[in-house]
Amino acid sequence: MSDETITQQVSERYARAVTTGEQMCCPTGYNFDDLRAFVPEEVLRVSYGCGTPAGLATVRPGETVLDIGSGGGIDCFEAARRVGPSGRVIGIDMTDEMLAMARRNAPIVAQNLGYAAPNVEFRKGHAESLPVEDGTIDLIISNCVINLAPDKARVFREMFRAIRPGGRFTISDIVADQPVPQYLIHDTQKWGDCLSGALPAWEYLGGLVQAGFLGVHQMKFSPWSVIDGIHFFSLTLTGYKLPEAAEATETRFATLVGPFSRAVDELGQTYHRGKPAPVSARAAQLLKTPPFERLFLLAETPIALATTDQRLIAVLPADSPCVWKGHFAVLTGPFVEAEDDDHHVYRRGAPLEICSKTLDVLDSGPYSRHFTVINRATEAVSGEAVSCDSGGGCC
Repeated sequence: MSDETITQQVSERYARAVTTGEQMCCPTGYNFDDLRAFVPEEVLRVSYGCGTPAGLATVRPGETVLDIGSGGGIDCFEAARRVGPSGRVIGIDMTDEMLAMARRNAPIVAQNLGYAAPNVEFRKGHAESLPVEDGTIDLIISNCVINLAPDKARVFREMFRAIRPGGRFTISDIVADQPVPQYLIHDTQKWGDCLSGALPAWEYLGGLVQAGFLGVHQMKFSPWSVIDGIHFFSLTLTGYKLPEAAEATETRFATLVGPFSRAVDELGQTYHRGKPAPVSARAAQLLKTPPFERLFLLAETPIALATTDQRLIAVLPADSPCVWKGHFAVLTGPFVEAEDDDHHVYRRGAPLEICSKTLDVLDSGPYSRHFTVINRATEAVSGEAVSCDSGGGCC
């Protein structure tokens, strides 16, 4: 199918959903009781998505928010409440029926919020060519929409263009643990189900970085569907557009405190736990973003940490046999590569098979926010415990 055919058929299916009530991606994470206080019921009925609009939790009054694939307007209306009357919200959608519904309800929402006039507008457009000016957006949100776009790399570039320096995105989308085969890519039904257009996790995450974003990391993970052995899951991701010119900083050295024994950031710099590394102003800028909090000590002079230093974070595997149960770990944190204390090397977005001991480690607090774990076993696993060798890990 051509890109134009995909776009047209997806748009037509979502247009039908306005009148038929057909469920597309399942609405998840919404507090409908709260939203009913100011959002009309017809908007709530056509609210589709694959993840909590977590980015809205970071909205500050007066900001400008852009919603890619705004549909009936539910996320825009919640953003309108959070930015306040001095803020601004722009919703972009390609479906006339969805835009008509959103525009029809915008004055009602403004009145319910006590605003003198609506602070939200809805524009017709495509994710690959956003109808907004350069560098004008503080926050981009999107809920299970970008996977519907045939050219996602172009979408990511458009996002980077639209966000102001210092701005951010928080998007939820469906990704896969492996490339989606052609017979699914050409299945029009599954395009509308947010499956056929899913990228492998490593390609999605890498595409955002290639577009210019940094500090890209997982906020939330939810299993979605398994088709013919392909695992589809929802990721809520946040990333940043750092200012082009790094501000003057006293930070000259960074010391990784853990939990990884080694990690490589998106600028290509390698860090070893406990050992200070000289950093550029750009790297210092990156390491001050939220996903790196508690992972580094930043200082003007080198800070070396002894193995007994209580500031170091390490989670060692249990000294016991392990069992293979079909689990695979996917690094979704802000590093492109990282290594644990059992010598597993994780590359962002690429599934790595792990045994039960490593699963326990990754489920621990310091690691859990950096990983998605899936299980590819189709039947109950009856394997026996195996012993790890003395020179390295067992997985």
